[in-house]
Amino acid sequence: MTMRTLILGLLLAVAAPALAQVEAPAGYRMDHYRAPVPDHVPGGRVIGIDEARTLHESGGAVFIDVIPATRHDTGDGGSAWTRPAPRENIPGSLWLPNTGKGDITPEDAAWLRKHLDRLAAEKPGAGLVFYCMADCWMSWNAAKRAAAWDYGPVLWFPAGTDDWAAAGLPLEPGAPPPWP
Repeated sequence: MTMRTLILGLLLAVAAPALAQVEAPAGYRMDHYRAPVPDHVPGGRVIGIDEARTLHESGGAVFIDVIPATRHDTGDGGSAWTRPAPRENIPGSLWLPNTGKGDITPEDAAWLRKHLDRLAAEKPGAGLVFYCMADCWMSWNAAKRAAAWDYGPVLWFPAGTDDWAAAGLPLEPGAPPPWP
């Protein structure tokens, strides 16, 4: 084996996963959320870092982070959110944990709809940019869900905070809104 053949083989092996097509499920992704994602979302449009940055700078969209967190009853009728590590969001984002799971509870669905209704009333016609991290199906699920419920325009930023940070753009500590 020549050195050229070896290098070509290594390059193809590294590039192969990026070239693989990921099939979108008919419904929602129900598990193994950290995995390669499709190149489209039903009812929505995929955006990359350049468009995400432009939308953020212009205020032409609302950014919605859907990375999960655990909700705990505080014993006083309220609740608190926890995560194993603090979450940093794209500045100005609304963090709606767990709304990107494949099978959300009726309470989580009502909570998501409440916030989407409010956003639609406050910024009519603004894009709803759903994100999480790279290779995270939760943002895909949430974007698909919002489009199925006729919210929009729905925009999906599949690389999320990973690409945002890699582009040198700022992140800020995030906190979900109170439940419910």
